[in-house]
Amino acid sequence: MWLYAIDDQGRWLYSTASLRRPKGHGKTPLLAALAVIEFIGPCRFSHWDKVGMPVGTRVALPLVQIAATSIDQTANTRDMVRGMLAESPAEEVYQLDIGKGLIQFRTGRPGRIEPVTSSSRGLEGARPTMVICDETHHWVDSNAGVYVWETLDRNVRKTSGAGSRLIETTNAHNPAENSVAQRTYEAMLAGTSSLLYDCVEASGDIDLKDPEAVMAGLREAYADAYWVDLDGILTAIQDPRTPAAVAYRFYLNKIQETADTWIEKDVWDSLAEEDDPLLPREQIALGFDGSVKNDATCLVASRLRDGKLFLLGLWEDDGRPGWEVDAIAVDARVHEVFKKYRVEWMMADPYYWQTTVNQWAMEYGDKVVYEFPTNRDRPMVEAIERFHTDAHGMGQALKHDGNRDLARHIANCRTRETRTGYVLQKESQRSKKKIDGAIAAILAHEARAEALADGRLRKRKKMLGL
Repeated sequence: MWLYAIDDQGRWLYSTASLRRPKGHGKTPLLAALAVIEFIGPCRFSHWDKVGMPVGTRVALPLVQIAATSIDQTANTRDMVRGMLAESPAEEVYQLDIGKGLIQFRTGRPGRIEPVTSSSRGLEGARPTMVICDETHHWVDSNAGVYVWETLDRNVRKTSGAGSRLIETTNAHNPAENSVAQRTYEAMLAGTSSLLYDCVEASGDIDLKDPEAVMAGLREAYADAYWVDLDGILTAIQDPRTPAAVAYRFYLNKIQETADTWIEKDVWDSLAEEDDPLLPREQIALGFDGSVKNDATCLVASRLRDGKLFLLGLWEDDGRPGWEVDAIAVDARVHEVFKKYRVEWMMADPYYWQTTVNQWAMEYGDKVVYEFPTNRDRPMVEAIERFHTDAHGMGQALKHDGNRDLARHIANCRTRETRTGYVLQKESQRSKKKIDGAIAAILAHEARAEALADGRLRKRKKMLGL
């Protein structure tokens, strides 16, 4: 109702709006209903009646844009709009042509509901009467989300005098991503008067290990969304595979700077076994994550017989101007490791190191050395999830030798949601806190799983007569 509040001149009190609610609350259906209202309903001020009440009228040339960073991401809202209109009285009364992409009038009357993305021809220069932006916590620079929002905002402002507006929905954003949702939140904090920021979140500090406190927070955050299965969400939060960031941001609707920590310190510390060192000729799998400058280059081993991790090489930027990794030293260390231990499988990120990784494969065999590009979201998401699951005792064995540098890199990891799941990142783009050791550990853990699946541990035991 506040979205449609007007002043004594019949002008909107709010030119933009943001609805922040937890996952499953029903934000998308509400956007769909607003799209329908903006398309065919009396949603603009016409005049005051005799008793001083405002009278509404339809938009003369309605152009409702459902915006996202890709066409697939507009599907949820578009399908909801189509579901509301198809075979409804409105379809015949207003003579609607309900297509998979466009919704328009069969009579040829101007007006439509349409999806737009960063690649849409009509994105720049259009004159929308309402722009709907769903899940703007996903709209970041890397997927052109910020560009899309800025363009749409300019388009709306051109016709704001006629009542054009922009509304977005979001979950609690990740403070490290500088998303559109974060920018809107910061605009609200700065006191932007024309912004309607509607948020209900769980209050206070909530211990995720306290079921009663979590349930109280869920009831507060979901408020009147009676259709939500709060018991099911509580179970998901209590599952150790659910990162704290997910619990706070998506279920409790809370913005917390440290909520996106990947693996908590106490969990990682509990996996340490400082005895039972790695011995010469033991079977291992290797993970390698390399860089040239600024970031670190790391080599991590996972022992086949028990999944214990060992940091075998770390080359970090020491802060000196022009620092670059000593590629000769890295190459020498890899050869030393192959000579000292029985390397059954190696996964290496080839970025910046393609030639070197190819040379390792030629020398030690392409059935031992494999490329694993960490910028491929889906395989990396799956590897990260397996590592996280195993670290919480839900899958294969995972231990480590207590190395402080590896623990530091693990602690520096922050999670970022993508369309395929969670990937890892530094706490900010300019952060000097490295996470490359964690990436190498994930690759080593993944390499061990591949080696075990291939039967290489059993083969070695037979060769040794064990």
